[in-house]
Amino acid sequence: MTTRRTDHMAAAVSPFAQALETAAGTAALSPSSHNCQPWGLGRATSTTARRAAADLTGADADEYLVLALDRERELTALAAHAVEMEVSCGVYWRILLRTLAAQGWTTAAVRVLDGDADPGAAGLPGGGRPFGAGWPTAWTPLCVVALRPGPLSGERPADLHESALARRTHRGPYGREPVAPGLLRDLEEPATPGATAHPVHLRHLTERRDLRAFAAFVARHAGRDFGHRAAWRETHSFVRRDTADATARGDGFTLEQLFGPMSRPRRAAMRLALAPTTMHLLGKVGYHRVLAAGLADVVRRTPAVVTMGFAGQAPTRAEQLEGGARLADYWWRATRHGLSLHPISIVLQHDDLRGRLERELSLPGRTFFVSRVGVAGSPAPRSHRRADAAVHVSF
Repeated sequence: MTTRRTDHMAAAVSPFAQALETAAGTAALSPSSHNCQPWGLGRATSTTARRAAADLTGADADEYLVLALDRERELTALAAHAVEMEVSCGVYWRILLRTLAAQGWTTAAVRVLDGDADPGAAGLPGGGRPFGAGWPTAWTPLCVVALRPGPLSGERPADLHESALARRTHRGPYGREPVAPGLLRDLEEPATPGATAHPVHLRHLTERRDLRAFAAFVARHAGRDFGHRAAWRETHSFVRRDTADATARGDGFTLEQLFGPMSRPRRAAMRLALAPTTMHLLGKVGYHRVLAAGLADVVRRTPAVVTMGFAGQAPTRAEQLEGGARLADYWWRATRHGLSLHPISIVLQHDDLRGRLERELSLPGRTFFVSRVGVAGSPAPRSHRRADAAVHVSF
């Protein structure tokens, strides 16, 4: 395989190992459902792996990377989680590739792997383990990219990292002032117009009647997830006892991240109330509806809500990864404008509820993301990351 570069490129492009370390460190800060961080990243370095990657992408390139879903970290309690996991991986992938492009490593070719393939065959032509023995057995490969040195994208890696650090899932109150229409129009524009084969439907809800309708929907239906035993058991497994526990585990979220600052007695009471066994018992007297009403009240006082959707009801893997890329660009740009987001995924995780929401709000396609948008009244704690979050596997 040949290396294509000029003296000018060599002077500008970062060595790949250094560029990958920087990019992986930034991408590791990506948001994901329950902060489960379900992605894996592999670099093809062996002859077997590079040959397989070259065959898949059809490109003779300097470097090959493979995005994977780590099945040991994915959410599985609900069917809708399958989409959430691949969208989360798409967010990570987009930030990784943007940061590599900022350092002069451009995409020569991409191959999204068939989502319907047998996981035991690694989802690749020929079955078995075409990437060789170094490929982790718990990883399902999603996408392969071929990379070559090229002109810098014009973004600064430090800016991308700064925005990734500043990004927050902020569940607290937002200011009531409307988000400027011009700013919302800017957020609606894709980062690379016309560059995608899989457009994402994006809509902002800002009219009072739409916000009221959405808040009423949350009040009526968000309790479903709190009362779903398997789903709540899985969600509760990501609730961390305190900051020290979250730091040690490197994932999930603390009660303060969910409900804001609280006293030690209240924290103990909430821990007891949210335990799956207690939640099941309290659900018999309507506690899940109380939680839904509290969430609806927060939504009702939000100046804007953003929705994103796929064109069709059965999105392909390529569309799900593209949805994640669109979400990554939106969240990055919103952060740069001083805005916070708070996803309200609970209304999308059951197909019948999602269908009702799409009909009541006239949302096109299949909605995969709904979030509050606004200026938070106080800083939110940063989500924790695994010790190996920025590590990649060479295979």
